[in-house]
Amino acid sequence: MTSRQKVLRIFYPFWVWFAKIIGRNRKIIKNNKKDSPIQPVYDLSVPLNSGQELPLQTLKGKKILFVNTASDCGYTGQYDELQKLSQQFSNSLTIIGFPANDFKDQEKGSDDEIAQFCQINFGVTFPLAKKSTVVHSANQQEIFKWLTDKSRNGWNEKQPSWNFSKYLLDENGVLIAYFDPSVSPLNEEVLKFIK
Repeated sequence: MTSRQKVLRIFYPFWVWFAKIIGRNRKIIKNNKKDSPIQPVYDLSVPLNSGQELPLQTLKGKKILFVNTASDCGYTGQYDELQKLSQQFSNSLTIIGFPANDFKDQEKGSDDEIAQFCQINFGVTFPLAKKSTVVHSANQQEIFKWLTDKSRNGWNEKQPSWNFSKYLLDENGVLIAYFDPSVSPLNEEVLKFIK
């Protein structure tokens, strides 16, 4: 862990508190109409940083939380919270992290370096995707194309606003909510959707 990463980890709780006070990156968008996807998410798979593929059809019957991540961000402390959430709901929820260097070059590492950083510093055991682009572009990762295109997911077009934006799917592959980066993975609103 670099000196910068150590400082960011210490200041993470303050940053979340400050973001709450000023109302920054606190948006929660819900699928109130319960719109179903047009293209099933289960048709897709996630290329993992290990070189393997994770077909999403193997996760039918579980909720899925997709999170774009970065190792050098003020929100990097959420890796710890995501790991706790993953352990708490291990039978009903799968979290998949998507390392991306889309916001201020805050994920410069290779797939191996990212995996090592997450394991050593946060004990991460949930799957990490191959480093990719999550914002709208020609190279946007396929899962994030699905998550941010209402012609695919049925209702949502919200792009990640920063690192640690979160998209939650129910047990049937329906996108049910989006949570901005300042919304902790252990926030009551997130937990309410998962329980």
